[in-house]
Amino acid sequence: MADALPPSIDPVAAQRWAHAAPARTPWLHEEVGRRMADRLQWIRLQPPAWADWEPVRGGLQAHALVAARYPRSPCWVVEHDAKFVAAAKRSLTRPWWHFHAPALHHGSAPEGGVQMLWANMALHMAADPQALIAQWHRTLGVDGFLMFSCFGPDTLRELRALYARLGWPAPAHEFTDMHDWGDMLVHGGFAEPVMDMERVTLTWETPQRLLAELRELGTNLNRARFPALRGRRWRHELEEQIAHSLRDAEGRLALTFEIVYGHAVKPPPRVRMAGESAVSVRDMQALLRSGRRGR
Repeated sequence: MADALPPSIDPVAAQRWAHAAPARTPWLHEEVGRRMADRLQWIRLQPPAWADWEPVRGGLQAHALVAARYPRSPCWVVEHDAKFVAAAKRSLTRPWWHFHAPALHHGSAPEGGVQMLWANMALHMAADPQALIAQWHRTLGVDGFLMFSCFGPDTLRELRALYARLGWPAPAHEFTDMHDWGDMLVHGGFAEPVMDMERVTLTWETPQRLLAELRELGTNLNRARFPALRGRRWRHELEEQIAHSLRDAEGRLALTFEIVYGHAVKPPPRVRMAGESAVSVRDMQALLRSGRRGR
């Protein structure tokens, strides 16, 4: 259903992670960002301004790839926690002698102020995904487009099966299917959603390295997760179970990650005609601009 939140997400845990996450980009996020940046070659629109949504976690190298594609377009870097704002400024602020470069703003973009919003690997960790989609919709101008990526439901399927076999609570919250994301985009006012997915298999040499990388990628937001801290004995058992149960044909520890990519456009606002119809000045301007383009 387009109006249903992922049922397993604990919003309090999601808010806690938004502040506690490491202020650096996981390797996998950068790789997904690189692959999503490749898709921009098929989009002809050159946005006069664009926004990068939480690039410290989403990908600082990916930010550079997008900025290189739109070298004349100002960018809004949107972060919501002080430590991420500081990390973004350290990594992205240009030297003073780059005075010919387009403006780089740190803070919330003005409503309707950008024509492209880039959000890499953020949506699956949101406390309220629909509220986040609505925020993206408000940030985009009419005919602007959204580019986003996130984890899909096959992510960690081997680890989920292991936990289920052992009778343990799930190791992660449920990840939403790409078709449901498409429905939510339409429900949130977007048009022409294009959804795609791919599966990526990552391998590790040891359970310790596998678990360390999973901690970098995120945390378990499942409402039914184990409610207390685990001890060393459980950690040792987990590592042994991983070592014996998650090996591929070549003997390496392997996990599947489903990556969902989404693209959608913000259409001109629709006005329902009645005896009296109230239209905001911004929406009226958008309607007039779309009307001129249609002639």
